[in-house]
Amino acid sequence: MTKFSDLNLNPKVLKAVEETGYTVPTPIQQGAIPPALAGRDVLGIAQTGTGKTAAFVLPMLSLLARGRARARMPRSLVLCPTRELAAQVAENFDTYSTHLKLTKALLIGGVSFKEQDKLIDKGVDVLIATPGRLLDHFERGKLLLTGVQIMVVDEADRMLDMGFIPDIERIFSLTPFTRQTLFFSATMASEIERITNTFLSSPERVEVARQATASETIEQGVVVFKGSRRDREASEKRKVLRMMIDGEAEKLTNAIVFCNRKIDVDTVSKSLKKHGYDAAPIHGDLDQSQRTRTLDGFRAGELRILVASDVAARGLDVPAVSHVFNFDVPSHPEDYVHRIGRTGRAGRDGKAMMICAPKDEKNMAAIEALIQREIPRLENPLASSHDTADMRKDAEVDASKADTPKRSRSRSRKKPDTVAKEIDSTQTDAPVQGTQPDAQSAERPAATHKAAQADEPRLDVSPRPTATQDDAPQKPSQQTSQGDDQSQQDGRSGRSRSRGGRGRSGGGNGNGDKVVGMGDHMPSFIALSFDDRRTG
Repeated sequence: MTKFSDLNLNPKVLKAVEETGYTVPTPIQQGAIPPALAGRDVLGIAQTGTGKTAAFVLPMLSLLARGRARARMPRSLVLCPTRELAAQVAENFDTYSTHLKLTKALLIGGVSFKEQDKLIDKGVDVLIATPGRLLDHFERGKLLLTGVQIMVVDEADRMLDMGFIPDIERIFSLTPFTRQTLFFSATMASEIERITNTFLSSPERVEVARQATASETIEQGVVVFKGSRRDREASEKRKVLRMMIDGEAEKLTNAIVFCNRKIDVDTVSKSLKKHGYDAAPIHGDLDQSQRTRTLDGFRAGELRILVASDVAARGLDVPAVSHVFNFDVPSHPEDYVHRIGRTGRAGRDGKAMMICAPKDEKNMAAIEALIQREIPRLENPLASSHDTADMRKDAEVDASKADTPKRSRSRSRKKPDTVAKEIDSTQTDAPVQGTQPDAQSAERPAATHKAAQADEPRLDVSPRPTATQDDAPQKPSQQTSQGDDQSQQDGRSGRSRSRGGRGRSGGGNGNGDKVVGMGDHMPSFIALSFDDRRTG
């Protein structure tokens, strides 16, 4: 059995390793450390949680033990895709360089440029950075990469997923051609293969496990879930998650819940806290100080459930994570391997559970094709609950309500038959065709008609009678002077008779009604009768 003492590490580095309690290297460490110490390029492929970080940190420290850093010119460079992974690598350097006088700088976003510039100006042996912040310092003229002797790219496949490959290629072009390159990844996509062929010189390929395989110490399972109704699917899915957490009871010491979107991370975290669970979110939109506090609390055991996006799928080195819950099926199959790799680390047992909705079945099939095994189906805890039956009953009631015809908001209109009957009833007093008007109706009091006119004025379109001399307007010479009020009243009455052309005796509809609203300019055809009565 190979031990760390057999790998020709620097004695001070070996002493720090022994102080941490490790004596036997992992397969990736055993295969990568010897060629790295020999100065060769290394291409390491291993699943997450197998000790890849120590596989390049230990040989780097041994090689950098001799020499001295110069201002603004770091001697080594480690590129990481996320802030959390960069911080984890920095912690490993602090742990294993206890007995060495080496300096380091951590360049990540969310931290002041001023503090980072001070470290770079003093000169650092190890520079750990994310690609974006590294290029920011370079473009500001605060950093030179011409003195880099060892360059490490960690989690290269995650770099590809996050769109950092163009930045990686640019950084490679800024470093010396004679550098030593250590390239580590959990999977080997075609784009990653192209970069390794371009920037690595005859690398030592160390592949200790089949690409994109999950650890055998992780128990996997998936709950196939379908909401009772579309508008209730999200809330029911969160209820399934809570019932899965409750089902693990004392087995669950701490857990990470992964969501595909940042907005879902916040929603799930708030839902869990609302129902009494100790949970907190972490994703890329949060302030770096808040992310750091959340991670420190989770590592220290002060936080039980961490709700995270894929920013935490890489680089979260919490050795004792008992459970991983995939609230969403990851859209990239490789992400599933990295997510569940947060549990079952360093030979420990772990459990990974996932919720699969009907829309996720395609991604689910891609994951099973990648890991080359079928994930066991678990019973839906919501299927047997009484709440689901009540929800379905409510859905059926709502569906029955939707089937009943709704009352129209518009005014109800009467049917034509009803209107015709009402018209006939109002015309019972009208003379029948070919007969004379009824004498009783002709002698109705004028007051009744005036009241009817007051309620609803109507237009009489009976034939216009010939004007008589009595109906003609009076000349001004014929009017008597009876005072201002009386003359004005007579003038109004005269004008009324002039406009109508008919008085009570001459015109109207035969009942003594006055015509309202017509003047002398009215064309004669408007006054034609629309009555069905015919004259003999």
